[in-house]
Amino acid sequence: MRQFVVLGHEAPTTPEFSLDDLPGSAGRLDVLCRCLNAAFFRSHGIREDVRVRLVLGDEFTLRLEGRELQGLNPDERSTAARIRSTLERRDEAIGHQAVETSPGIYLSRRGVEAALRDAAAEGQLLQLHEDGTPIIDGGVPADPVFVLSDHQDFTDAEQGLLEELNARRIRLGPTAVHADHAITVAQNYLDTDGFETF
Repeated sequence: MRQFVVLGHEAPTTPEFSLDDLPGSAGRLDVLCRCLNAAFFRSHGIREDVRVRLVLGDEFTLRLEGRELQGLNPDERSTAARIRSTLERRDEAIGHQAVETSPGIYLSRRGVEAALRDAAAEGQLLQLHEDGTPIIDGGVPADPVFVLSDHQDFTDAEQGLLEELNARRIRLGPTAVHADHAITVAQNYLDTDGFETF
């Protein structure tokens, strides 16, 4: 299982946002949509061995399961529409109990700390950070959980929590890239056994 946790600092937590202005009125939801696309889509198919947690504004966590997903399309607008329809059911997410809003998509009232603790219980946290150890130097565990931030840096509190959870800080190359591009590179690294098998 490959996992990705993406922290959406300004992501909407209600469905009242415009699909016509994802970078502006929707708190850079475009970044999160591109991350989902990079995590799940391959040519003519979905990666079934992937789980993604999107943390929306430290209030909700949207968990997507590749093995169960249906009807996800690789364009930002329709992905954002799926997120909006999920948020329309936010009142059904009671406490930490998740509600399945469509096949493979679960919404819960879990913020950053709960989402990271959940993920850490399932695999080794790997914080993608431009100041990390090169990925080729440390290798990747069998069940990696890549943790990324959206267009903002990790907060001090998030960094402290990652350290508490023994997250390894790694980088994918000499140049910082966008979160969705980082996911693509991480996927390629795993697909090729560390850039060794093609």
